Amino acid sequence: MLSKLAVALGFAGILMLFGTLSAESGDNGVPFPNGFRDWFFVNSPTATADSALFGHVAGAHYIYVNAKGPPTLRAGGLSPYSDGTIFTDDVHEFSVKDGASLEDTKTFVTVIVKDAKKYATTGGWGFQVWAAGNPTKPQVPDIAHSVEACFVYHTPRKAQDYIRCS
Repeated sequence: MLSKLAVALGFAGILMLFGTLSAESGDNGVPFPNGFRDWFFVNSPTATADSALFGHVAGAHYIYVNAKGPPTLRAGGLSPYSDGTIFTDDVHEFSVKDGASLEDTKTFVTVIVKDAKKYATTGGWGFQVWAAGNPTKPQVPDIAHSVEACFVYHTPRKAQDYIRCS
């Protein structure tokens, strides 16, 4: 089950690129997903820094999809997602106490939004990341940066409309 739904966004390695990206240098048009915690809950994997599944981005990952996504998600993503589908990954630091993982500080919120025309160069998906989940701190300044920071990790999943679900 973890492999089926674990990485709806797959923003593997994106934090490693943040040092070279300036949130103030542009806008790739992906809006902050207000109210996303009310969306369809996909999964909540917890990854350590050695997790290849999350590109060594440690944290508790809470993955959601808006109302347009669940039908395609349930079908395994074998047909394209509808324009307007939005996945989000709410990532928090975590600690382990008495063998249990506990949520800690929010580190970022990642978003992938489907718009086949607007984001044609990235498989129809736009990408954005907000530091600490703050809507005023986008980290991916433009579509060109989203290719190196995000889309490259989705390309192996072209048959599943680039969504990193197995």
